[in-house]
Amino acid sequence: MSDSPENPENEPAGEALHSPVIAWFDANARDLPWRRPDAGPWGVMVSEFMLQQTPVSRVLPVYEQWIARWPRPADLAKEAPGEAVRAWGRLGYPRRALRLHGAAVAITERHGGDVPAKHAQLLALPGIGEYTAAAVASFAYGQRHAVLDTNVRRVFARAVTGVQYPPNATTAAERKLARALLPDDDRTASRWAAASMELGALVCTAKNENCARCPIAEQCAWQAAGKPAHQGPARRGQTYAGTDRQVRGKLLAVLREAVAPVPQAALDRVWDEPVQRARALDGLVSDGLVEPLPEGLYRLPLT
Repeated sequence: MSDSPENPENEPAGEALHSPVIAWFDANARDLPWRRPDAGPWGVMVSEFMLQQTPVSRVLPVYEQWIARWPRPADLAKEAPGEAVRAWGRLGYPRRALRLHGAAVAITERHGGDVPAKHAQLLALPGIGEYTAAAVASFAYGQRHAVLDTNVRRVFARAVTGVQYPPNATTAAERKLARALLPDDDRTASRWAAASMELGALVCTAKNENCARCPIAEQCAWQAAGKPAHQGPARRGQTYAGTDRQVRGKLLAVLREAVAPVPQAALDRVWDEPVQRARALDGLVSDGLVEPLPEGLYRLPLT
């Protein structure tokens, strides 16, 4: 089969997938703090920002500290953006911290401090794209939206399209398929979104998939085809050691731990190669993660 489903009438009906996947989720879902009723929409939003490209195990301690310190958007909004970067710790991709701070400011100014429920209002917040808006609307407010993260895309690619992996970037065909598979009512659609995501995270994983535990193994198009190996462009692997990302992380670590502006000499000590170090520092300044001061000093941003 191709990566793009051309014959929807030949695909498994969504109804046949919903019940077994949701029943599996009800029995096997992890007890995560952002799934608990007291998390509220803000807790869901914080988790969605943190979980982008970061595993749950790394997110959990930072999430809990974050919510304890900033239980509402207004609590974060009144802090300097640099405090969000500092609290982000070593989660990686720290621009997410600035975006979350910006969203908190907008929520406070535009929505009275409450995370908006309407998808369009969520999408209008700074730093929130289609995925995050759909996820918050679905998981926090129980609405009917197609929530397409990497795990869901992999489940759909295998179970419905019959290929091992989805394309590297989300396609229009995937979005169309996800909408076609949505249950009709809001509550079931919201459960389906969470359940299909959990299935991809725990069972239908990128490596070492556990088909014996899968509630829809008998309906899976990929398994029925003999689980053919991925055909197409090589899947991109993530590297870190020796990259500008690593240098940026080391520079930010110094600034996060500092209580006063940091001199250039202190930053120079974290990486021997001067050209790469300077490029990484310039990138942090351009991204608004670091604020340069007179006399060669640097700090996390205050505004």
